[in-house]
Order: sequence, then structure tokens, then C-alpha cells
Amino acid sequence: MCYTVDMIRARKSNAPGLSFRVGLTYDDLIEMLPDEATAERWFEQVFWGQTGRHCGHCGATDTFRTASDLPSKKYRCRTCGKYFTVKTDPFLQGTHIPLSKWIKAIYLMMTSLRGIPSMKIHRDLKITQKSAWFMMHRIRNGMDIFPKDKEKFSGEVEVDETYIGGKERNKHASKKLRAGRGAVGKVAVMGVRERETGLVKAEVVNDTSRKTLHGFIRRNVSIRSQIYTDEAHAYKKLIDYHHESVNHSKGEFVRGRAHTNSIESFWASFKRGLMGSYFNMSHQHLHRYFIEFYGRNNIRTLDTLVQISVIIKNMVGTHLPYKELTKVKPNGK
Repeated sequence: MCYTVDMIRARKSNAPGLSFRVGLTYDDLIEMLPDEATAERWFEQVFWGQTGRHCGHCGATDTFRTASDLPSKKYRCRTCGKYFTVKTDPFLQGTHIPLSKWIKAIYLMMTSLRGIPSMKIHRDLKITQKSAWFMMHRIRNGMDIFPKDKEKFSGEVEVDETYIGGKERNKHASKKLRAGRGAVGKVAVMGVRERETGLVKAEVVNDTSRKTLHGFIRRNVSIRSQIYTDEAHAYKKLIDYHHESVNHSKGEFVRGRAHTNSIESFWASFKRGLMGSYFNMSHQHLHRYFIEFYGRNNIRTLDTLVQISVIIKNMVGTHLPYKELTKVKPNGK
């Protein structure tokens, strides 16, 4: 299942909220997937729907259904001769968790707008917290979602930066950096939001220098687009763009079309999820949580069942080993 910018425009509505969407209750999901066999057939339909069934080992499409009753030998590839199932794909490789629970986990993550902790997934799906945490990061790995025809943002675009991390005054004395206030000890994040579609992209950055901010903009926004920012000096001298800014330090938040309220509302949503659901995000995995939040935002106009299908299709071919996920970075974070 792929989606396009035209699909986003078609779902626009003057009704409050997203009332035009077709939702899906948890009871509906359970009724739709009464057993593991049904869940597997539905998963296969979504997974292989457009490209056709293909071997998880070599990618060949010349495959057939075997007569074996063993779950691991459901299909066989004529090209490489190996047996495979839908779980042979890299993103499900090695999982012992039933597909019905994978679908339920995706549903819970998509319908929890402020995020959902792994402890709740652990309790609701009756799996270990370690498995829930690993599963959720693998799902986040497939939530880097944009319409297939969207390469860069264009039109009216808001750009802003924020900082994630605890306040110095709230830290234990042994953890205080004593290097100043404001952004000290926090992680910088750059974000961009396209007004017409509401699409968002956020990226953890090393600093907020002019070189870094301009580089982020050039990677994500088409030239000659209209860009709105705050008054930070790093945004000055944006060549090839139409640029307007508002001066927050002087109490100016809106001037005509110039404002950054939309991207700031995304920051607010993320921070509510941080404080209310996750409580703490390591610097090592912070970018994965931003992928979750902007991925959920970027398909929010689609029906719930379509959202689940989009994520499953986007996960095809992705791979995130547990050793890679838990590998300690050089800075120890």
C-alpha cells in the first residue's frame, strides 16, 4: 500500500478533527483477526499484495505452496530451493511472536497519538517487556513514511529547531553539567512542516549552526519555496529561498502569513508524549522516537486499517538486529 500527495489532498475536510477517517476499534481488530491463521493470510495479502509472493531468501517470485504441514515450510522457492514464509523477510527475521500480535502492536502504536510505553505493550500482548521494546523499535524502523511522490517539501514551509532533555535545575547534583542554562545538556532537533499537506520531517542534529541549519533545509525543502522561521541568526542569508521570520523575543508570533505555529504544535505533541508516555528517551534512540511521531503524523488522514497496511508495506526489507539496537555508542549514550 503506497499513498500519494493527491490522496492527502483528497482527504481534506472542513469537518472538525479527522472525522472523515474510517476508524477501527480494538474489538473490530480482534473480530477481523480471530486466529493466527487469519492474521497470517491478511499479513501476506498486505505484505505481498502489490509485488506478489516472493522468496525471503533471494527475492525471486517463482515460488509455490507446499503440501507440508510444518509452518516453516509453507512456501518454497524454485530459484534457490529454500523454504520460506512471510516471516523470512528481514524485518521479521528470527521473530517468535505471532503475526497477530505484530498487527496489534502496530495498531496500538498508530492509535496512541502521544505514544505508548513498552510496558503497556508487554501487558496487553502478554510478551516480555524486552520483546515489546525490541518489537516497537523495529516497527519505528518502518515508520519513516512519506508519500511515494514526495521528494522535498515545497510551497509554504515552516522550519524550526527545539531541544530535548531535562532541565539543569531538575537534575541530581551529580548529573549537573554546570555549564550554563538553556540548551546545556540537551539534544538539538531540526524540524520542517509543509503547510499544504501537513507533512513533517524531524532530524537530530549535532548543533544549530548556520551550516547545519542551511544544510538541513537544502536537503528537505525545494529551492524557491517560501520558508518561515523564527528570528535566529543561523537562518539568515538563505539563498534561493523566499524567507520571512517572526521575532519571538519581542513577542511577535504571527505577522500575516509568517509564523511557525504548525511546527511548534508538532514539538508540543512530541514533548507531551515524552513527559506523559515515555518519560525518558536515551540520546542513542531519540531519532527513532521522532520517526514514530512524524510517521504517525504523515499518515494521520488515512483510515486506520490503511495506516496499518502502509506501515507493514514500509517495513518490507528493513532489518534492525537486537545487537545493533543495543550497541553502546562511543560517548556511552
